[in-house]
Amino acid sequence: MFDHLLTDTQRAIRDEARDLVKWVPRQMILDMDKDIIKFPKEFLREAGRRNLLGCRYPKKWGGRDMDWGTTCTVMEEVGTLGYEFACVFGVGAELVCDAIIQHGTDAQKENYVVPLLKGERFAAECLTEPRGGSDFFGATARVEDKGDYFLLNG
Repeated sequence: MFDHLLTDTQRAIRDEARDLVKWVPRQMILDMDKDIIKFPKEFLREAGRRNLLGCRYPKKWGGRDMDWGTTCTVMEEVGTLGYEFACVFGVGAELVCDAIIQHGTDAQKENYVVPLLKGERFAAECLTEPRGGSDFFGATARVEDKGDYFLLNG
């Protein structure tokens, strides 16, 4: 609908994402709905094989050096499969990788980001607290560095 807002490069990667979506077998979606498939590893492996995970990150770490607009275009296409696909696609390739790209060492990027973006390793995110649920900004837990260990309270 908004093709006129996309660059030629963004349209091309959007089409790559559409091809990925077409690749997903109907049975995979049905099996996820029935909790037969708890985590769609094969989907992430295929997305990684196609170099669609984390396209905004540097090529050095497995990305494509693209921008947020392109990332949103890819995520929108993946989201047509359903919430679960968009969520698992975004958690590892975006949420986890972003934290490591922004704050990690080169060794951590090599160890975690590269295999995550290749679809060889998988990540998850969990956040919950009484009265907080998944509200990142409402979290009250605190961690203290005690030297040789960390103390988590909350």
